[in-house]
Amino acid sequence: MNEQKKFLPEWYPQDAIMLTWPHKNSDWADNLTSVEKVYFELVKTIAEVEKVVIIFQDAKHQNHIIEQLTPIPQLDKQIIWVQAAANDTWARDHGPICVQDPEQNIIAYNFIFNGWGNKFDAELDNQINQNLFLQLKTKHHNIPLVLEGGSIETDGDGTLLTTKACLLNPNRNPEITADELEQQLKSLFSVEQILWLANGELAGDDTDAHIDTLARFAPGHTIIYQGCQDPHDHHYSALQKMAHQLTDFRDIHQQPYQLFELPWPSAQYNNEQQRLPATYANFLFINQKVLLPVYGVEQDQAAIEVMQNALPNHQIVAINCRPIIEQFGSLHCLTMQLPQGFLSSEV
Repeated sequence: MNEQKKFLPEWYPQDAIMLTWPHKNSDWADNLTSVEKVYFELVKTIAEVEKVVIIFQDAKHQNHIIEQLTPIPQLDKQIIWVQAAANDTWARDHGPICVQDPEQNIIAYNFIFNGWGNKFDAELDNQINQNLFLQLKTKHHNIPLVLEGGSIETDGDGTLLTTKACLLNPNRNPEITADELEQQLKSLFSVEQILWLANGELAGDDTDAHIDTLARFAPGHTIIYQGCQDPHDHHYSALQKMAHQLTDFRDIHQQPYQLFELPWPSAQYNNEQQRLPATYANFLFINQKVLLPVYGVEQDQAAIEVMQNALPNHQIVAINCRPIIEQFGSLHCLTMQLPQGFLSSEV
């Protein structure tokens, strides 16, 4: 089933971005208005270059979303609606992970989502993909493995990047060994090697150190990573060790990656004085553009400049995600890319 299937890098051309719209019965209830403003900016920007698949709860919820999005031109041509009940809105982790077969057909993998190690109720989220596949008639395979999209990155050239803290956590797949997991991932995604980050985790991160909060592959043989330049911040030691490990990583051709370090944003806290996981590494590739989360802090402009230097062929669009980190995630966590061919990949 998995012979020579390619796990496409995120900058591969896309048909759409999937969003699971927040609702009043989710954890967003207390700040739904400010969060929906971020979703509006996401849809407006994405719809300029590709379609947006929106997961909605019911007809009332759909009508509410349409009302929110009315100012966006050509809305009816750019939105694909999929009805599915949801516990929460983190599409990166409950959404499908797509591969390309040797005939260049897109196949969606449907992994098990268990609420980041059974921390949160995820029964409804774990069924979203089945509704998506049914309504869009998508070719897919159900994979009996717990895996979230935010936990893995590929350079598109035979390498997978992840963290030991997440994928080797016993709250994910306790019945298999680390070696067995590595072999399964290599087979499923047809990669030759897996690079395991041993250090780095953000305070407030419920995911057990998803790679998309820390270090990301980019075109041009590049890794863009979240640095920490403040020796007084308790993240400093771990992120310095992570940065050093990244310098040691090699691709399948034994070549080092070009590294770009993102600035460390000023510490953010919620009303309960909990540290929030603000990271610039949680950016999103869309066609021709990169959406960069910013937080209204002094380091935002420097982050934009780093991204533009790292990605000279992409337009960098800053999206203020300060309301999003109140629920301990950011921009990339909200979204899942659906590569070119997904919308025509019928069973």
